[in-house]
Amino acid sequence: FKEMRFYQIFLILFLAFWLTACASTKEPPTPFDTLQTYTQAIKKKDAAKMKALLTKESIKMSEEQAKAQNVSLDEIILRETLFSPDQKVLKFRNEKIEGDYATIEVENNFGGFDRIPFVKEDGIWKIAKDKLADEMNKQVEEDIKRQQEEMNQ
Repeated sequence: FKEMRFYQIFLILFLAFWLTACASTKEPPTPFDTLQTYTQAIKKKDAAKMKALLTKESIKMSEEQAKAQNVSLDEIILRETLFSPDQKVLKFRNEKIEGDYATIEVENNFGGFDRIPFVKEDGIWKIAKDKLADEMNKQVEEDIKRQQEEMNQ
């Protein structure tokens, strides 16, 4: 009887260890997984889920916009989705991961590709809309500078 009890306890402990080991081997979500989850949240108009997939700096930027426009943070989050609401198919390419920074190119409505930046925060890939805004501002400044140089010639 003692021997049988020992085997039962051993079997239970072995199964518990094995299940824990199997559960912990699940791969963490990739930037692409985050992007897919974000697009699903857009379709469901799930502002809470969308916020959970944005970096802290992106949330801060959206809070400033909400305050300036005298609207709720959720309204800003739902309005500024990175993608056009009428975009039915999301085409992507070139997922690049370098340490805690990543990018994915996503096709826009004009047939070109926009590079979406991601940052790993607390071990989770999040969309860095703040970095995207910085890149867009930098591009506008470069375009203005180039136009000024052309006008001066």
